Amino acid sequence: MRKKKLATLPRQLKRSATLILLSMCIVGGNASAQTPPGQSQGAQATQLPLSGRTSQSGSVTATQSSTPGVASTINTLNPTVQVQGAYSGSTSGISNMPFSGKLSLRDAIRRGLEYNLGAVGLAQAVRQAHGQTRVARSALLPNLTGDLAETVQQTSLAASGLKFKLPGFTLPTIIGPYNYIDLRARLTQTVVDLTAWKNYKSANESFHADQLSAQDSRDLVVLAVGGAYLSVIADKARVQSALAQLDTANALYQQASQQRAVGVVAQVDVDRSQVQALTQQQRVTSLQNDLAKQKINLARMTGLPPNDQYDLSDDVPFSVAPPITLEEAFRQAFEQRPDLKAAAAQVRAAELARSGARSERLPSLAVNADYGVIGTNPSQSHGTFSVTGTLRFPIWEGGRTGGDIEQADATLTQRRAELEDLKLQVEGEIRKVYLDLEAATSEVEVAQRNARVAKETLDLTRQRVEAGVADSVELVQSQEALAGAELDYINSVFAHNVAKLSLARAMGRAAEDLPKFLSAP
Repeated sequence: MRKKKLATLPRQLKRSATLILLSMCIVGGNASAQTPPGQSQGAQATQLPLSGRTSQSGSVTATQSSTPGVASTINTLNPTVQVQGAYSGSTSGISNMPFSGKLSLRDAIRRGLEYNLGAVGLAQAVRQAHGQTRVARSALLPNLTGDLAETVQQTSLAASGLKFKLPGFTLPTIIGPYNYIDLRARLTQTVVDLTAWKNYKSANESFHADQLSAQDSRDLVVLAVGGAYLSVIADKARVQSALAQLDTANALYQQASQQRAVGVVAQVDVDRSQVQALTQQQRVTSLQNDLAKQKINLARMTGLPPNDQYDLSDDVPFSVAPPITLEEAFRQAFEQRPDLKAAAAQVRAAELARSGARSERLPSLAVNADYGVIGTNPSQSHGTFSVTGTLRFPIWEGGRTGGDIEQADATLTQRRAELEDLKLQVEGEIRKVYLDLEAATSEVEVAQRNARVAKETLDLTRQRVEAGVADSVELVQSQEALAGAELDYINSVFAHNVAKLSLARAMGRAAEDLPKFLSAP
């Protein structure tokens, strides 16, 4: 019996050694199951773009320049609403908002606010900024993950440098194959990280700035669509005036032809009347072409099919501007304009980003934990867990923190400069609008009187021609004077309406206060 026990001893030692090595390999192959996840590396400060001004959505600006009037010697204001980029386009809105074929000013503004591409693009930018805010916030909230792993492994002890020499038996050089499973849940929680906290606050301010920019885009849409609507009204009035002038020219040509037939006037007078009629015909064709193009532009801004097959149902006549003083306009603009508020929010975002960059030098604390079961199969598994608290304090990171601070400080300086520039720009816009409004008001009064005098002069000249005391030269000159006076009046009313529309935009509530500035039936 003693010899038998001695004979079995090497076999038992061999089995024990194998199990020990196998256990070592399992622990080494599943280090993540027995030890906590990697140490927290700390958050890095968010770097904002150097400039906070975004021009990818386009721009809308109203300008008025003084140009010589057509067929007259006076200077008149030439208003232009320049629409660039996304604000000149739109998505189709016919399916969601049916169209009767007649477009009112209110309906045009409503369609523009809903379907204009500039407003749509900035609305999606707000969604994107909100998503970035959620990403920044996730660094402060618990992160919980789970994983299930099954491992099949075979280990070469000789390759690992493990050599055991025991008398009476030989240690195997290959262990395995063997398998085990690991089902585990992992939790990571940032306890204190001022950089991550400042990043989240900065992202939240950037999101607020984008919301305000989206509100400002509504005023730009009102300026773009309202300006296009007024342009169509003005072009329509020019066409009607040109058609009336054409009818007059044709009537005078017929009258000259009849008088020539009875020998009252010379052929040169007939020819001169015919040239005048043909000239008016060319003007009508050109103005009708301009009108069709303006209607297409308006349709493109409001989600309508890009054609001119529709009519305007509103006519915006001359009306006195609201009694708002220059100082009151300044006050309301600085209180209400969303772009000013957006610029201020961008300054706050840059300040928080710089504070986050400085916080990179401060310690951070994080907790990592995991719990799971491990074993060769589910019925033979056992629970394991680990909990680790990590206090990280930076010592030297190659100058990265200093570089982040320098970039954030440059961005903050630029944002502050942009805010100050925008304030001056708003003040300049309001002052220019008041100058245009004053000049347009005066021009409307002068153009009204000029048009009445020109019409009376034409009637008197026609009577003199019929009486034979005047020739066709005076008649053509009277026609041109009346045409120029009517165009001057149309341009003056258009300039006055554009100035009021620009004032509504400059004060920051064009979408809400437009009826106070433009009175449409």
